[in-house]
Amino acid sequence: MVDGGDFLEVHAGFAKNIVVGFARLDGQPVGIVANQPMVLAGSLDITASIKGARFVRFCDAFNIPLITFVDVPGFLPGTAQEHGGIIVHGSKLLYAFCEATVPRITVITRKAYGGAYDVMSSKHGGADINYAWPTAELAVMGPEGAVEVIFRKEIQDAKDPEKVLAQKVQDYREKFANPYIAAERGFIDEVIEAAETRPKLIKALRLLRNKRSTMPPKKHSNIPL
Repeated sequence: MVDGGDFLEVHAGFAKNIVVGFARLDGQPVGIVANQPMVLAGSLDITASIKGARFVRFCDAFNIPLITFVDVPGFLPGTAQEHGGIIVHGSKLLYAFCEATVPRITVITRKAYGGAYDVMSSKHGGADINYAWPTAELAVMGPEGAVEVIFRKEIQDAKDPEKVLAQKVQDYREKFANPYIAAERGFIDEVIEAAETRPKLIKALRLLRNKRSTMPPKKHSNIPL
């Protein structure tokens, strides 16, 4: 994706389920935030939220454009996360992205589910340009989980529950969890092939080079603490 394949990762040993670092695109420095699906399936937990938020605010402070690669199944469940304040810390990442005035480009590569999708520089959070690969799935929750909740009784009463479940999951993917439906509704600007990502990012950066954001008059914002 980046010039020379050179990526300078920072905080590599901390919260490995999210990756942050610096690179260049067409010679321009950029900050990259990406979910790491090989660790905790890429889900966001407290430490990942704090790591991402701090990096986003650092880039915004020094006027470094942000590129986000999304593959997130949700926030990490569990009582330890709840007692630790996952909602408060997760909102810090959302706040950091929403307050950032630098160019923001997002690429959804695979999963983009629920509130975790919202905080990963979604169109709802004010991202400038949002791309998605054909493999992207945008939904409130994963197809399997959603179908098991919505059609629970129908699946239980079926003669072949596994077949009905598989059919419902397929229908859910086609009707809801695909990037083309999201593009129709304006949540995605364009569905692109993976091989087109680098030239699309470079074109988007050139387009946003002179971006100017007008913020509401106030002394400062109220960060979620």
